[in-house]
Amino acid sequence: MSTSGRPPGCALSVEWGTMGFVTTASGSPAIDLTAPDLRERAEELLRELAGPDARLREDQWTAIEALVVRRQRALVVQRTGWGKSAVYFISAKLLRRAGRGPTVIVSPLLALMRNQVVAAERAGVVAATINSGNVTEWDEIHQRVAQGEIDVLLVSPERLNNPDFRDQVLPRLAADAGLVVIDEAHCVSDWGHDFRPDYRRIRTLIADLGADVPVLATTATANDRVVTDVATQIGTDTLVLRGSLDRESLHLSVVTFDDAVERTAWLSGRLHRLPGSGIIYTLTVAAAHDLADVLNSNGHHVAAYTGQTDPAEREALENALLGNEIKALVATSALGMGFDKPDLGFVVHVGAPSSPIAYYQQVGRAGRGTERAEVVLLPGPEDTRIWSYFASVAFPREHIVRSVLDALDHDRPMSTVALEPMVELNRSRLEMVLKVLDVDGAVRRVRGGWLATGQPWDYDAPRYERLAAAREVEQQAMLDYQRTTGCRMNFLRRQLDDPSLPALDGQVPGCGRCDNCTGQRPDVSVDADAVAATRARLDRPGIDLAPRKQWPTGMAKLGVPLSGKITAGAETGRVVGRLTDLGWGQRLRALLDGPDGPVPDTVFDACVAVLREWDWAVRPTSVLALSSERHPLLTESLAARLAEVGRLRPLGAMSLRPDRPPVSAANSAHRVAGLYDSWEVPDLSEVEGPILLVDARTDTGWTFTVAAHALRRAGADAVLPFALASVT
Repeated sequence: MSTSGRPPGCALSVEWGTMGFVTTASGSPAIDLTAPDLRERAEELLRELAGPDARLREDQWTAIEALVVRRQRALVVQRTGWGKSAVYFISAKLLRRAGRGPTVIVSPLLALMRNQVVAAERAGVVAATINSGNVTEWDEIHQRVAQGEIDVLLVSPERLNNPDFRDQVLPRLAADAGLVVIDEAHCVSDWGHDFRPDYRRIRTLIADLGADVPVLATTATANDRVVTDVATQIGTDTLVLRGSLDRESLHLSVVTFDDAVERTAWLSGRLHRLPGSGIIYTLTVAAAHDLADVLNSNGHHVAAYTGQTDPAEREALENALLGNEIKALVATSALGMGFDKPDLGFVVHVGAPSSPIAYYQQVGRAGRGTERAEVVLLPGPEDTRIWSYFASVAFPREHIVRSVLDALDHDRPMSTVALEPMVELNRSRLEMVLKVLDVDGAVRRVRGGWLATGQPWDYDAPRYERLAAAREVEQQAMLDYQRTTGCRMNFLRRQLDDPSLPALDGQVPGCGRCDNCTGQRPDVSVDADAVAATRARLDRPGIDLAPRKQWPTGMAKLGVPLSGKITAGAETGRVVGRLTDLGWGQRLRALLDGPDGPVPDTVFDACVAVLREWDWAVRPTSVLALSSERHPLLTESLAARLAEVGRLRPLGAMSLRPDRPPVSAANSAHRVAGLYDSWEVPDLSEVEGPILLVDARTDTGWTFTVAAHALRRAGADAVLPFALASVT
């Protein structure tokens, strides 16, 4: 395995010009893949893309030769910026010129696909992509594949199990493909930091390939366990090429603040000092929007980028960052793998990822084509709680999974929408379970939905326990990274089992660039006025709570006469803040995690401020508390004080009937069914005007919705929900 460094003058940014070869379809002679000058041809391609002084590294040529000449299967684990894209585009170009079929690249993210399509076009390669962002183009692309017009087809892993694609397009690709590439291949492995069930279908794709179709898997983030797992899934004789994961341009540092407001003010005061443009990662969608708001208010040109951002807007934001039109994207992990901007000057994390492997992958966006890039981690005390939340929505317990299998038919397809009311899972978790059951062979996706296959299926509890234990180890390692006094780059390389790093830390020289190696640490002083201004902006209470507009489908199957549009429900409500907010989040979490008690004055004052600024059509005339199992005193004292201050008629508390158990289902249909016709509604015969309905917290919104529906049926003119906190 070659671990050679980058040759002088070899810039490996995949911003390609015309490659100089004419396709065989136009009449030029085909390339002989066994010719002794094949490496020279590959070098010519590289010089076309990277300049006259560029030359292939030995390990790059080793990978290209294995794929093109020996039709081998290979796993390349190399740092970001090493040139993995160059390997598969050069291989694809050579194979296509030799008359081979198109290259199929399985790629996980839209941002990555867009970069790869642009790179292919600049290389003179005809490329197309099939993903959720170009649905209207799918039929045309399928035709072009069938007609042999496509050199490179990029597909999302989810697309591999679309019935039409799987049954009509995929068999032809499997038979005729010149090369199959699995990008970000750590996703194939259970042990990868970003495991996706759809990636497991790649094993089926590979199994259906012809014996002489080469396969290339690439990733920058795989430790020994992931390497072994992925290599085994690709084939029994997989060539593994691993190189050093040291990144000479990255200058790592950790800056710790216990207070989220001080941390935000510190970043706002220093963002202009960071070189060029970059990415600021947050752990939650709410934090991304809050941070972007503060930074923009202080004169920085930034934008929020999350999984909830519209695909068209995502592309526009990516282009703005690529063009240095903005200082930074404030992003969740939705902008994780594959975003290609060689001159990205910095990556900042406001909140630590739960894994050093994920952290290394994200910071690898920076400094690919620059001599220096700043990498700053700003951890917070709330990080572990956020990690725990994401861990809590992992694969569900066996009885819930069994209920999904029991609900499915063997002959009549059932859509996810139709299945949802019959199981205690919300939509996203149900889809994840179905994907896992699909790749395990217990269900099959067909036109119209899902079928049970009847094949036996075992709940692999030991496997899930091992994965949970592995996550805990990774989380502890991330905490250790923050506290280490040793070289931070070596720490990350050790977590990734970098083969070029000697076994004993004490004998390994430090990187000479991180804060621990240099002793140069960022100044953590924060201007008091800046902190006060930031706190004032983050502390502005009040967020709209959008009402539910449609009842869940299939309620009749649960014996509940609700369907379609909600015509008698809640109005737009308000909450003081989200539990994930940078400002109010910590205080609200502390309040709701602590013992029950009367509403604190500071929180009550915030409630009054929110009510004062509420732009309601008609002012409420009365207030009613929703009885809370965990926070009865908090909720009822809040309602009572609001009644006094706002001169509202106190209606007491509305409780669930004693014969109805507390509702814990996450699934919308089951949650509504558990709440429907369950309230002890007070007498409203003398109540006129809107009712302010008060609760301590809201998550899905269904409690407010069903309670408001009951009140409207009892004669309420309107219901205005109000809560201290929302979960998201």
